[in-house]
Parts: sequence; structure tokens; C-alpha cells
Amino acid sequence: MVQELITNVKLEGHSEEILHFLKNGYPTLKINFDLEDFNRPYPCGHSILRIEGGCIDTVAIIRQLRSKGIKCDLLDDKICV
Repeated sequence: MVQELITNVKLEGHSEEILHFLKNGYPTLKINFDLEDFNRPYPCGHSILRIEGGCIDTVAIIRQLRSKGIKCDLLDDKICV
């Protein structure tokens, strides 16, 4: 299973902190960030948090990230203009 989330994480250092936090809590999942262009406000300007694994508790992960002040939502198929 693969889940993709959009976030407002812009900096590589911040993404590494988040990855470390998530990998400690979910050691069986493969997690990585794709930092994107931020010329537009969130959600059109965003980074992608990709999570791969057998069982992903997306709701818990989103809740944990939001508790740390990170904007985070499931990636929807939509066009930003």
C-alpha cells in the first residue's frame, strides 16, 4: 500500500526531523519526502510525504504531524490554478 500526503514542509532539515520522528514511530514503513516548489500557497505549493508499507494508519500519522504544527492532508487529484 502507498499513501501520499501533501504538507507545508519546505526545508530539507525540517523534512529530515519529520522523517526521523515518523521512522521511530513506524519502523516497518518506508517513508520519504519530495520537496516541491512553494511559489503558491498551500495546498497548491506543497511537499509530498510518501509512505509505503503493509498497514498504514494514515489518520494517526496526519494527527501526529498536525500536532507538531504541520499542515498535512491526503493528496487529492486536483488542479491548482
